[in-house]
Amino acid sequence: MDAQNTVTRTPWWARIAVGLAGLLVLLLLLGRFHLLPGLPDPFAERTEDRSGPVLLKSIQDMNRFEGASGNFEVVVDLQKDAKYLPDIVHGERTLYVGAGSVNAYVDLGSVGSDAVKVSDDRKTATIRLPHAALERPSLDPEHSYIVSQQRGFFDRVGDFFGSDTGNAQQLSILASQKIQDAARKTELTTRAEANTRTMLEHMLTSLGFSQVNVTFGPATQPSPSPTHSASASPSTSATS
Repeated sequence: MDAQNTVTRTPWWARIAVGLAGLLVLLLLLGRFHLLPGLPDPFAERTEDRSGPVLLKSIQDMNRFEGASGNFEVVVDLQKDAKYLPDIVHGERTLYVGAGSVNAYVDLGSVGSDAVKVSDDRKTATIRLPHAALERPSLDPEHSYIVSQQRGFFDRVGDFFGSDTGNAQQLSILASQKIQDAARKTELTTRAEANTRTMLEHMLTSLGFSQVNVTFGPATQPSPSPTHSASASPSTSATS
């Protein structure tokens, strides 16, 4: 009797609103799981690029020859945890694959006029260049990605209310450092010097030089001339 009175007391417009809300939820679920052909997915995401124009900050002249380049890939395993809390409460572990390249170059802009010597018959050229160096690693965003990420409860709550740009930046920095350290252990600089030598030999040979000598290392400093101390003229002492 009470249930019948409750139904009787419910206004007709309330019953219509509840029915429409139920119908709307049903349509949303059908569209979400593609159960009704032709019905668009209301949860489908749309990406729109609202970036501003690219600003040119500066232009620099390149006075270097890139003689070699190496491609690297590293897996960064970064773990953060609290000292007195279990990882399920507060902690984070991320596996990140970083892919990038490192170029080896020879700086030609620092070569002085005394580093190039030409014989009197202009058939032999001797060039001394600085040793090859490594550029900073350049990460490839298309091939760098997070493999897995485990977070504690408080970390998930913090990510919900904030951004995770700091962690992503730290992963990129760690990957770049590891790639840079690995590049130092390779023969990139040796390969760059060999390719630079070959380039200069071909270029100067085409200009008429029959012999081209290219060496790498710091410029030889002229040996200081020996200083001769002025010898004092012997003094004669009078003897009594």
